[in-house]
Amino acid sequence: MALGILEPRAKKVPGTANVLDQEWKRDPTLKRDKTGNIILVPQPSEDPNDPLNWPLWQRDLNLLLLCVVAAIATTASPLVAANSVVLAVVFKVKFQDAALLTAYHLCGVGVASWLFVPLARVWGKRHVFLFGALLMVASSAWGGSTADNLNYRSLTWARIVQGVALAPFESLVNDVVGDLYFVHERGFRMAFTNVCLFGAAFLTPVCVGVITTRDNLGWQWSFYFLAIFMAAGFVMLFLFFPETTFQRPRYLQIDINVGPVPFHDPVPPPPKHTFLHRLAPFSGRKTDESFLKLLFRPFPLFLQPAVAWGCLMQGVIIGWTVIVGVILALIFLGPPLFFTEEQAGKMYTAAFIGSMIGLVLAGIYTELVTRLLIVRNGGQYEPEFRIALVIPTLVFSAIGLYGFGIASANIEKYGWVVIEVFLACITISMVMGATASAQYLLDAHRDIAIETFTCLIIFKNLFSFVLAYYAYTWVLDRGFEKMFIIFGSIEIGICALSIPMYVFGKRNREFFYRHDILKLARLR
Repeated sequence: MALGILEPRAKKVPGTANVLDQEWKRDPTLKRDKTGNIILVPQPSEDPNDPLNWPLWQRDLNLLLLCVVAAIATTASPLVAANSVVLAVVFKVKFQDAALLTAYHLCGVGVASWLFVPLARVWGKRHVFLFGALLMVASSAWGGSTADNLNYRSLTWARIVQGVALAPFESLVNDVVGDLYFVHERGFRMAFTNVCLFGAAFLTPVCVGVITTRDNLGWQWSFYFLAIFMAAGFVMLFLFFPETTFQRPRYLQIDINVGPVPFHDPVPPPPKHTFLHRLAPFSGRKTDESFLKLLFRPFPLFLQPAVAWGCLMQGVIIGWTVIVGVILALIFLGPPLFFTEEQAGKMYTAAFIGSMIGLVLAGIYTELVTRLLIVRNGGQYEPEFRIALVIPTLVFSAIGLYGFGIASANIEKYGWVVIEVFLACITISMVMGATASAQYLLDAHRDIAIETFTCLIIFKNLFSFVLAYYAYTWVLDRGFEKMFIIFGSIEIGICALSIPMYVFGKRNREFFYRHDILKLARLR
């Protein structure tokens, strides 16, 4: 029992990797980092087109570009959060109907993710990102144009299509981290991608509030600006973001291969791709597996305990931030504060600041704790070490959710500053929780990571859809304090599930390696 993790009977378990083991160091054929102290997991091939062979600065620039475009795309989700009152008045609909523009958008993200992931599995990720960027341009222009005829149904469908356009970024960006980096390089970068996906969007209401109140602009320009920036993002992706999916021989994946591991490529490497070759949206099939089988793979994986834990860990905490985003304008626009749309929009700044703090804390915490546990475990890495990030997630989520509910119900007593502090705590916990679940699933189940991320996205968006749909009803029936105390208690219970996941995680990995749920479902 290593550091509280129960050992299975099998000696070799997928996901477990020796990165500092003295016995492995004596094998000169294993590739290591520049220091010579860390074994590279997975092992890179001799192919110059293997992303793991690219210089680190190039890989970081590729990820940064993708994350910037993804951050712009994710602004579509809270695009109408700060001006829900304005939209309700302009389109002459109920306030709840204006809030449903966010709910239907999230539903579009969840459904489309299920379709895009098998496309990426079969033909690579590049063409899916390009299509998503183009579709975001078109749907955002469509949404802005509804200001001319004030057609609520047309705006609703524009929001749904925006969700479809966002799906490739939400479902595939985390998996790109696995394409571009070795295990020991992923910690901070995974936290960074989660901030870009789920934290940067909190700046959107700040900008939307300013745009909406400008006489020469109006709410429709929030859609138009998104279309303009995504058009620029599409050009940047087309020119400078190559395909990252690589068919790595299984024997090089020493973290998931439980058999004998040869260390040399059997065939000479191909020539390096030219710049023009990299511009092609498609670069051939990436797998021989059936598209239909890949399409239905995520559904049986919901029965896998690690995937179920990841869905709850990431989806629920993100869901709390969604419902906060939906009702925050209601808190500040109404009595006793009576903020303007611009002032209410600025109140989302605390959430963005919290996501930045969460990025730093998650990156530092996960790397320091993981390296410490590796050393104490004799140089052997276990993916369960990533679950340690749930500890600060629990602390910040409990403080944030309980405090936000109590302060929101007593604004006159506590003031808006206290609410903002608790809001920042919620988003800190959101970044940490999302990072912990994504890192664990990527390292523990690398061969099906993209399907597990699909499960996360489907659950997260459907759960957020329910929260956004019933948000105002719950607030009116129960009030802020009671509602968020319930949310905080649910979150504590979900974090507590991390204890058995940590203790039994390795046995779970070994069990589902022997009893492959996808093979049982005839999907592999």
